Amino acid sequence: MRVKFRGLVADTRPLRNEHFRRLWLANIITVVGAQLTVVAVPAQIYAETGSSAYVGLTGLFGLVPLVVFGLWGGALADVVDRRTLLICTTSGLIATSALFWLQAAAGGVDVWLLLGLFSVQQAFFAVNQPTRSAVLPKILPLPLLPAANSLNMTIFQAGAIAGPLVAGTLIPVLGFSWLYLIDTVTLFATLSAVVRLPRLPVEGGGTGTPGLRSVVEGLAYLRGHPVLLMSFVVDLVAMVFGMPRALFPEIAHEAFGGPDRGGLAFALLFAAIPAGAVLGGIFSGWVSRVDRQGRAVIVCILVWGVAIIGFGVAVGLAGRAPGPMLAVSVAMLVLGGAADMASSAFRNSMLMTAATDAVRGRLQGVFIVVVAGGPRIADVAHGASAAVVGTAAAAAGGGVLVVVGTVLAALAAPAFVRYRLSRVVRDTA
Repeated sequence: MRVKFRGLVADTRPLRNEHFRRLWLANIITVVGAQLTVVAVPAQIYAETGSSAYVGLTGLFGLVPLVVFGLWGGALADVVDRRTLLICTTSGLIATSALFWLQAAAGGVDVWLLLGLFSVQQAFFAVNQPTRSAVLPKILPLPLLPAANSLNMTIFQAGAIAGPLVAGTLIPVLGFSWLYLIDTVTLFATLSAVVRLPRLPVEGGGTGTPGLRSVVEGLAYLRGHPVLLMSFVVDLVAMVFGMPRALFPEIAHEAFGGPDRGGLAFALLFAAIPAGAVLGGIFSGWVSRVDRQGRAVIVCILVWGVAIIGFGVAVGLAGRAPGPMLAVSVAMLVLGGAADMASSAFRNSMLMTAATDAVRGRLQGVFIVVVAGGPRIADVAHGASAAVVGTAAAAAGGGVLVVVGTVLAALAAPAFVRYRLSRVVRDTA
Protein backbone atom coordinates (compact mmCIF):
# COMPACT_ATOMS: atom_id res chain seq x y z
CA MET A 1 0.00 0.00 0.00
CA ARG A 2 2.92 2.32 0.70
CA VAL A 3 4.19 1.79 -2.85
CA LYS A 4 0.73 2.49 -4.29
CA PHE A 5 0.41 5.69 -2.22
CA ARG A 6 3.80 6.90 -3.45
CA GLY A 7 2.57 6.34 -6.96
CA LEU A 8 -0.39 8.64 -6.33
CA VAL A 9 1.31 11.62 -4.70
CA ALA A 10 3.39 14.17 -6.59
CA ASP A 11 6.64 13.06 -8.23
CA THR A 12 9.35 15.09 -6.44
CA ARG A 13 12.39 13.90 -8.41
CA PRO A 14 12.82 17.31 -10.14
CA LEU A 15 13.53 18.85 -6.72
CA ARG A 16 16.82 16.96 -6.60
CA ASN A 17 18.12 19.50 -9.13
CA GLU A 18 19.45 22.47 -7.15
CA HIS A 19 18.48 25.10 -9.73
CA PHE A 20 14.91 23.87 -10.07
CA ARG A 21 14.63 23.43 -6.31
CA ARG A 22 15.79 27.01 -5.65
CA LEU A 23 13.29 28.46 -8.11
CA TRP A 24 10.51 26.27 -6.76
CA LEU A 25 11.16 27.23 -3.14
CA ALA A 26 11.26 30.92 -4.08
CA ASN A 27 7.88 30.51 -5.72
CA ILE A 28 6.42 29.34 -2.42
CA ILE A 29 7.23 32.76 -0.99
CA THR A 30 6.34 34.96 -3.94
CA VAL A 31 3.23 33.33 -5.34
CA VAL A 32 0.98 34.34 -2.43
CA GLY A 33 1.94 37.98 -2.85
CA ALA A 34 1.40 37.77 -6.61
CA GLN A 35 -2.06 36.32 -6.12
CA LEU A 36 -2.95 39.11 -3.70
CA THR A 37 -2.46 41.53 -6.59
CA VAL A 38 -4.45 39.29 -8.96
CA VAL A 39 -7.39 39.50 -6.56
CA ALA A 40 -6.89 43.12 -5.51
CA VAL A 41 -6.99 44.64 -9.01
CA PRO A 42 -10.52 43.42 -9.99
CA ALA A 43 -11.75 43.95 -6.44
CA GLN A 44 -10.49 47.54 -6.43
CA ILE A 45 -12.04 48.22 -9.84
CA TYR A 46 -15.40 46.76 -8.75
CA ALA A 47 -15.27 48.77 -5.51
CA GLU A 48 -14.69 51.97 -7.50
CA THR A 49 -17.26 51.33 -10.26
CA GLY A 50 -19.71 48.62 -9.09
CA SER A 51 -19.63 47.20 -12.62
CA SER A 52 -18.59 43.76 -13.90
CA ALA A 53 -18.14 45.36 -17.32
CA TYR A 54 -15.30 47.52 -15.94
CA VAL A 55 -13.84 44.43 -14.24
CA GLY A 56 -14.00 42.72 -17.63
CA LEU A 57 -11.84 45.51 -19.09
CA THR A 58 -8.90 44.04 -17.19
CA GLY A 59 -9.07 41.31 -19.83
CA LEU A 60 -8.59 43.81 -22.65
CA PHE A 61 -5.89 45.82 -20.88
CA GLY A 62 -4.07 42.62 -19.98
CA LEU A 63 -4.49 40.91 -23.35
CA VAL A 64 -2.82 43.50 -25.59
CA PRO A 65 0.55 43.55 -23.75
CA LEU A 66 0.39 39.78 -23.33
CA VAL A 67 0.08 39.26 -27.06
CA VAL A 68 2.66 41.87 -28.09
CA PHE A 69 5.28 41.25 -25.41
CA GLY A 70 4.58 37.54 -25.10
CA LEU A 71 5.47 36.95 -28.75
CA TRP A 72 8.35 39.44 -28.75
CA GLY A 73 9.62 38.24 -25.36
CA GLY A 74 9.66 34.65 -26.58
CA ALA A 75 11.75 35.72 -29.57
CA LEU A 76 14.06 37.64 -27.22
CA ALA A 77 14.45 34.50 -25.08
CA ASP A 78 15.83 32.68 -28.15
CA VAL A 79 18.65 35.23 -28.51
CA VAL A 80 19.54 36.74 -25.11
CA ASP A 81 21.01 34.74 -22.23
CA ARG A 82 17.88 33.62 -20.41
CA ARG A 83 19.29 34.27 -16.94
CA THR A 84 19.92 37.93 -17.84
CA LEU A 85 16.42 38.27 -19.23
CA LEU A 86 14.87 36.78 -16.09
CA ILE A 87 16.77 39.23 -13.89
CA CYS A 88 15.55 42.23 -15.93
CA THR A 89 11.90 41.18 -16.09
CA THR A 90 11.71 40.18 -12.43
CA SER A 91 13.06 43.62 -11.52
CA GLY A 92 10.35 45.16 -13.72
CA LEU A 93 7.65 43.18 -11.91
CA ILE A 94 8.95 44.48 -8.59
CA ALA A 95 8.79 48.07 -9.86
CA THR A 96 5.21 47.77 -11.15
CA SER A 97 4.03 46.15 -7.92
CA ALA A 98 5.51 49.11 -6.04
CA LEU A 99 3.54 51.48 -8.30
CA PHE A 100 0.34 49.57 -7.52
CA TRP A 101 1.07 50.18 -3.84
CA LEU A 102 1.69 53.89 -4.39
CA GLN A 103 -1.57 54.48 -6.29
CA ALA A 104 -3.60 52.66 -3.62
CA ALA A 105 -1.83 54.44 -0.76
CA ALA A 106 -2.39 57.84 -2.41
CA GLY A 107 -6.18 57.36 -2.53
CA GLY A 108 -8.60 58.91 -5.01
CA VAL A 109 -7.91 56.15 -7.52
CA ASP A 110 -8.61 56.68 -11.20
CA VAL A 111 -9.74 53.38 -12.74
CA TRP A 112 -7.92 54.13 -16.00
CA LEU A 113 -4.64 54.64 -14.13
CA LEU A 114 -5.16 51.28 -12.44
CA LEU A 115 -5.82 49.60 -15.77
CA GLY A 116 -2.74 51.25 -17.28
CA LEU A 117 -0.49 49.96 -14.48
CA PHE A 118 -2.01 46.54 -14.97
CA SER A 119 -1.01 46.65 -18.65
CA VAL A 120 2.60 47.51 -17.81
CA GLN A 121 2.77 44.70 -15.28
CA GLN A 122 1.41 42.23 -17.82
CA ALA A 123 4.07 43.31 -20.33
CA PHE A 124 6.86 42.32 -17.91
CA PHE A 125 5.00 39.13 -17.04
CA ALA A 126 4.64 38.27 -20.74
CA VAL A 127 8.42 38.36 -21.26
CA ASN A 128 9.28 36.69 -17.94
CA GLN A 129 7.11 33.59 -18.18
CA PRO A 130 8.14 32.17 -21.57
CA THR A 131 11.76 32.72 -20.61
CA ARG A 132 11.26 30.90 -17.33
CA SER A 133 9.52 27.96 -18.98
CA ALA A 134 12.18 27.70 -21.71
CA VAL A 135 14.78 27.20 -18.97
CA LEU A 136 13.31 23.93 -17.66
CA PRO A 137 14.45 21.60 -20.49
CA LYS A 138 17.96 23.02 -20.02
CA ILE A 139 18.18 21.97 -16.37
CA LEU A 140 16.00 18.83 -16.25
CA PRO A 141 15.74 15.54 -18.22
CA LEU A 142 12.78 15.44 -20.62
CA PRO A 143 10.92 12.60 -18.82
CA LEU A 144 10.80 14.72 -15.65
CA LEU A 145 9.11 17.71 -17.31
CA PRO A 146 5.50 16.59 -16.58
CA ALA A 147 6.40 16.19 -12.90
CA ALA A 148 8.21 19.55 -12.84
CA ASN A 149 5.25 21.30 -14.45
CA SER A 150 2.90 19.67 -11.94
CA LEU A 151 5.07 20.83 -9.04
CA ASN A 152 5.13 24.38 -10.40
CA MET A 153 1.38 24.38 -10.96
CA THR A 154 0.78 23.06 -7.44
CA ILE A 155 2.71 25.89 -5.82
CA PHE A 156 1.19 28.51 -8.09
CA GLN A 157 -2.31 27.31 -7.35
CA ALA A 158 -1.63 26.95 -3.62
CA GLY A 159 -0.81 30.64 -3.64
CA ALA A 160 -3.96 31.24 -5.63
CA ILE A 161 -5.91 29.68 -2.74
CA ALA A 162 -4.15 31.63 -0.01
CA GLY A 163 -4.24 34.87 -2.01
CA PRO A 164 -8.05 35.13 -2.34
CA LEU A 165 -8.65 33.93 1.20
CA VAL A 166 -6.18 36.42 2.65
CA ALA A 167 -7.31 39.19 0.30
CA GLY A 168 -11.00 38.61 0.99
CA THR A 169 -10.27 38.90 4.70
CA LEU A 170 -7.82 41.81 4.61
CA ILE A 171 -9.35 44.11 1.99
CA PRO A 172 -12.21 45.27 4.26
CA VAL A 173 -9.77 45.73 7.16
CA LEU A 174 -6.53 47.09 5.69
CA GLY A 175 -7.52 48.25 2.22
CA PHE A 176 -5.76 47.52 -1.05
CA SER A 177 -2.38 49.19 -0.49
CA TRP A 178 -1.09 46.60 1.97
CA LEU A 179 -1.81 43.77 -0.45
CA TYR A 180 0.22 45.44 -3.19
CA LEU A 181 3.07 46.09 -0.73
CA ILE A 182 3.23 42.41 0.25
CA ASP A 183 3.49 41.47 -3.43
CA THR A 184 6.34 43.94 -3.91
CA VAL A 185 8.38 42.59 -0.99
CA THR A 186 7.91 38.89 -1.73
CA LEU A 187 9.07 39.25 -5.35
CA PHE A 188 12.61 39.78 -4.05
CA ALA A 189 12.75 36.05 -3.22
CA THR A 190 12.32 35.19 -6.88
CA LEU A 191 14.91 37.77 -7.87
CA SER A 192 17.40 36.14 -5.50
CA ALA A 193 16.78 32.67 -6.98
CA VAL A 194 17.11 33.95 -10.55
CA VAL A 195 20.39 35.75 -9.85
CA ARG A 196 21.88 32.44 -8.61
CA LEU A 197 21.12 30.58 -11.85
CA PRO A 198 24.06 29.75 -14.14
CA ARG A 199 24.43 31.42 -17.52
CA LEU A 200 21.78 30.06 -19.88
CA PRO A 201 22.77 30.77 -23.49
CA VAL A 202 20.53 29.46 -26.27
CA GLU A 203 21.71 26.41 -28.22
CA GLY A 204 21.45 27.15 -31.93
CA GLY A 205 19.63 30.42 -31.26
CA GLY A 206 19.66 33.51 -33.41
CA THR A 207 21.79 36.62 -33.14
CA GLY A 208 21.09 40.34 -33.18
CA THR A 209 17.91 42.04 -32.04
CA PRO A 210 14.79 39.89 -32.43
CA GLY A 211 11.95 41.51 -34.30
CA LEU A 212 8.91 40.65 -36.34
CA ARG A 213 10.83 38.23 -38.55
CA SER A 214 11.90 36.02 -35.66
CA VAL A 215 8.35 36.02 -34.30
CA VAL A 216 7.02 34.96 -37.71
CA GLU A 217 9.63 32.20 -37.89
CA GLY A 218 8.41 30.85 -34.57
CA LEU A 219 4.80 30.91 -35.72
CA ALA A 220 5.81 29.19 -38.97
CA TYR A 221 7.49 26.44 -36.95
CA LEU A 222 4.27 26.02 -35.00
CA ARG A 223 2.22 25.85 -38.20
CA GLY A 224 4.37 22.95 -39.36
CA HIS A 225 3.69 20.98 -36.16
CA PRO A 226 -0.09 20.44 -35.96
CA VAL A 227 0.07 18.60 -32.64
CA LEU A 228 1.62 21.65 -30.96
CA LEU A 229 -0.81 23.96 -32.74
CA MET A 230 -3.80 21.96 -31.51
CA SER A 231 -2.52 22.11 -27.92
CA PHE A 232 -3.04 25.87 -28.12
CA VAL A 233 -6.42 25.58 -29.82
CA VAL A 234 -7.98 23.34 -27.18
CA ASP A 235 -6.68 25.56 -24.38
CA LEU A 236 -8.18 28.62 -26.03
CA VAL A 237 -11.51 26.79 -26.25
CA ALA A 238 -11.33 25.92 -22.55
CA MET A 239 -10.31 29.35 -21.31
CA VAL A 240 -12.15 31.74 -23.62
CA PHE A 241 -15.50 30.01 -23.20
CA GLY A 242 -15.10 28.47 -19.77
CA MET A 243 -13.33 30.96 -17.43
CA PRO A 244 -16.00 33.00 -15.58
CA ARG A 245 -13.69 34.76 -13.10
CA ALA A 246 -14.77 38.28 -14.17
CA LEU A 247 -18.20 37.40 -12.82
CA PHE A 248 -17.00 36.37 -9.36
CA PRO A 249 -17.33 39.81 -7.69
CA GLU A 250 -20.91 40.24 -8.95
CA ILE A 251 -21.88 36.63 -8.21
CA ALA A 252 -20.50 36.87 -4.68
CA HIS A 253 -22.41 40.10 -4.08
CA GLU A 254 -25.69 39.50 -5.94
CA ALA A 255 -26.19 35.72 -5.86
CA PHE A 256 -24.68 34.89 -2.47
CA GLY A 257 -25.31 38.12 -0.54
CA GLY A 258 -21.72 39.15 0.14
CA PRO A 259 -20.53 42.74 0.60
CA ASP A 260 -19.64 44.79 -2.49
CA ARG A 261 -15.94 44.42 -1.67
CA GLY A 262 -14.24 41.32 -0.25
CA GLY A 263 -16.14 38.89 1.93
CA LEU A 264 -16.26 35.12 2.39
CA ALA A 265 -18.21 34.22 -0.77
CA PHE A 266 -15.85 36.39 -2.84
CA ALA A 267 -12.81 34.65 -1.35
CA LEU A 268 -14.24 31.15 -1.79
CA LEU A 269 -15.09 31.67 -5.45
CA PHE A 270 -11.65 33.01 -6.30
CA ALA A 271 -9.91 30.27 -4.28
CA ALA A 272 -11.95 27.31 -5.57
CA ILE A 273 -10.26 26.73 -8.95
CA PRO A 274 -6.74 26.92 -7.50
CA ALA A 275 -7.83 24.69 -4.61
CA GLY A 276 -8.80 22.03 -7.12
CA ALA A 277 -5.49 22.49 -8.91
CA VAL A 278 -3.58 22.00 -5.65
CA LEU A 279 -5.49 18.80 -4.90
CA GLY A 280 -4.77 17.65 -8.42
CA GLY A 281 -1.11 18.53 -7.96
CA ILE A 282 -0.77 16.73 -4.64
CA PHE A 283 -2.10 13.56 -6.24
CA SER A 284 -0.29 14.05 -9.56
CA GLY A 285 2.06 11.08 -9.35
CA TRP A 286 0.14 9.54 -12.23
CA VAL A 287 1.01 12.26 -14.75
CA SER A 288 4.56 10.95 -15.20
CA ARG A 289 3.13 7.57 -16.17
CA VAL A 290 0.75 8.85 -18.87
CA ASP A 291 2.06 8.14 -22.34
CA ARG A 292 -0.95 9.19 -24.46
CA GLN A 293 -0.80 12.82 -23.42
CA GLY A 294 -2.99 14.15 -26.25
CA ARG A 295 -5.94 12.00 -25.26
CA ALA A 296 -5.40 12.95 -21.61
CA VAL A 297 -5.63 16.67 -22.51
CA ILE A 298 -8.97 16.14 -24.29
CA VAL A 299 -10.45 14.27 -21.32
CA CYS A 300 -9.25 16.91 -18.85
CA ILE A 301 -10.78 19.78 -20.84
CA LEU A 302 -14.10 17.96 -21.16
CA VAL A 303 -14.18 17.57 -17.37
CA TRP A 304 -13.44 21.30 -17.06
CA GLY A 305 -16.36 22.18 -19.35
CA VAL A 306 -18.82 19.96 -17.46
CA ALA A 307 -17.68 21.50 -14.16
CA ILE A 308 -18.30 25.04 -15.44
CA ILE A 309 -21.78 24.02 -16.59
CA GLY A 310 -22.46 22.78 -13.06
CA PHE A 311 -21.14 26.04 -11.62
CA GLY A 312 -23.47 28.13 -13.79
CA VAL A 313 -26.49 25.99 -12.86
CA ALA A 314 -25.69 26.33 -9.15
CA VAL A 315 -25.43 30.11 -9.45
CA GLY A 316 -28.80 30.16 -11.19
CA LEU A 317 -30.36 28.26 -8.28
CA ALA A 318 -28.71 30.40 -5.59
CA GLY A 319 -31.85 32.46 -5.00
CA ARG A 320 -33.62 29.38 -3.61
CA ALA A 321 -30.81 28.14 -1.36
CA PRO A 322 -27.79 30.48 -1.23
CA GLY A 323 -25.77 28.46 1.30
CA PRO A 324 -26.02 25.02 -0.33
CA MET A 325 -25.63 26.46 -3.82
CA LEU A 326 -22.48 28.31 -2.76
CA ALA A 327 -21.09 24.95 -1.63
CA VAL A 328 -22.05 23.34 -4.95
CA SER A 329 -20.56 26.26 -6.90
CA VAL A 330 -17.27 25.96 -5.05
CA ALA A 331 -17.24 22.16 -5.52
CA MET A 332 -17.72 22.52 -9.28
CA LEU A 333 -14.90 25.04 -9.51
CA VAL A 334 -12.65 22.74 -7.45
CA LEU A 335 -13.33 19.88 -9.87
CA GLY A 336 -12.58 22.15 -12.81
CA GLY A 337 -9.34 23.34 -11.21
CA ALA A 338 -8.06 19.77 -10.78
CA ALA A 339 -8.79 19.01 -14.44
CA ASP A 340 -7.16 22.24 -15.59
CA MET A 341 -3.98 21.50 -13.63
CA ALA A 342 -3.52 18.15 -15.33
CA SER A 343 -4.32 19.60 -18.75
CA SER A 344 -1.76 22.38 -18.31
CA ALA A 345 0.96 19.98 -17.14
CA PHE A 346 0.45 17.74 -20.18
CA ARG A 347 0.21 20.59 -22.71
CA ASN A 348 3.31 22.37 -21.48
CA SER A 349 5.27 19.11 -21.38
CA MET A 350 4.22 18.35 -24.96
CA LEU A 351 5.43 21.79 -26.01
CA MET A 352 8.80 21.42 -24.26
CA THR A 353 9.56 17.94 -25.54
CA ALA A 354 8.44 18.38 -29.15
CA ALA A 355 10.34 21.65 -29.82
CA THR A 356 14.08 22.33 -30.25
CA ASP A 357 15.91 24.66 -27.88
CA ALA A 358 16.36 27.27 -30.64
CA VAL A 359 12.59 27.92 -30.77
CA ARG A 360 11.51 27.08 -27.22
CA GLY A 361 11.43 30.71 -26.16
CA ARG A 362 9.17 31.73 -29.04
CA LEU A 363 6.83 28.78 -28.56
CA GLN A 364 6.67 29.48 -24.84
CA GLY A 365 5.80 33.05 -25.79
CA VAL A 366 2.86 31.73 -27.77
CA PHE A 367 2.01 29.46 -24.84
CA ILE A 368 1.86 32.35 -22.37
CA VAL A 369 -0.21 34.40 -24.82
CA VAL A 370 -2.72 31.54 -25.02
CA VAL A 371 -2.68 30.51 -21.35
CA ALA A 372 -2.85 34.01 -19.91
CA GLY A 373 -4.53 35.73 -22.85
CA GLY A 374 -7.41 33.28 -23.15
CA PRO A 375 -8.81 34.08 -19.69
CA ARG A 376 -8.50 37.81 -20.44
CA ILE A 377 -10.60 37.40 -23.56
CA ALA A 378 -12.98 35.47 -21.33
CA ASP A 379 -13.07 38.40 -18.88
CA VAL A 380 -14.29 40.71 -21.64
CA ALA A 381 -16.73 38.18 -23.11
CA HIS A 382 -18.21 37.08 -19.79
CA GLY A 383 -18.48 40.63 -18.49
CA ALA A 384 -20.34 41.72 -21.62
CA SER A 385 -22.57 38.64 -21.91
CA ALA A 386 -23.52 38.72 -18.22
CA ALA A 387 -24.86 42.23 -18.72
CA VAL A 388 -27.27 40.78 -21.31
CA VAL A 389 -28.21 37.27 -20.10
CA GLY A 390 -27.10 37.31 -16.46
CA THR A 391 -24.16 35.71 -14.68
CA ALA A 392 -25.62 32.19 -14.38
CA ALA A 393 -26.46 31.85 -18.07
CA ALA A 394 -23.14 33.36 -19.13
CA ALA A 395 -21.19 30.83 -17.04
CA ALA A 396 -23.24 27.74 -17.92
CA GLY A 397 -23.42 28.63 -21.60
CA GLY A 398 -19.65 29.00 -21.69
CA GLY A 399 -19.25 25.50 -20.25
CA VAL A 400 -21.49 24.08 -22.98
CA LEU A 401 -19.34 25.77 -25.64
CA VAL A 402 -16.21 24.24 -24.06
CA VAL A 403 -17.60 20.72 -24.39
CA VAL A 404 -18.79 21.24 -27.97
CA GLY A 405 -15.59 22.97 -29.07
CA THR A 406 -13.34 20.31 -27.53
CA VAL A 407 -15.20 17.46 -29.21
CA LEU A 408 -14.97 19.22 -32.58
CA ALA A 409 -11.24 19.87 -32.07
CA ALA A 410 -10.60 16.20 -31.26
CA LEU A 411 -12.45 15.11 -34.38
CA ALA A 412 -10.58 17.62 -36.54
CA ALA A 413 -7.10 16.65 -35.27
CA PRO A 414 -6.81 12.89 -34.63
CA ALA A 415 -2.98 13.19 -34.62
CA PHE A 416 -3.24 15.25 -31.44
CA VAL A 417 -5.37 12.61 -29.73
CA ARG A 418 -2.84 9.92 -30.75
CA TYR A 419 0.23 11.83 -29.46
CA ARG A 420 2.54 9.64 -27.33
CA LEU A 421 5.44 10.90 -25.19
CA SER A 422 7.40 7.66 -25.61
CA ARG A 423 7.71 8.23 -29.37
CA VAL A 424 9.19 11.72 -28.90
CA VAL A 425 11.69 10.61 -26.27
CA ARG A 426 12.74 7.68 -28.47
CA ASP A 427 13.20 9.93 -31.50
CA THR A 428 15.33 12.47 -29.56
CA ALA A 429 17.46 9.82 -27.82
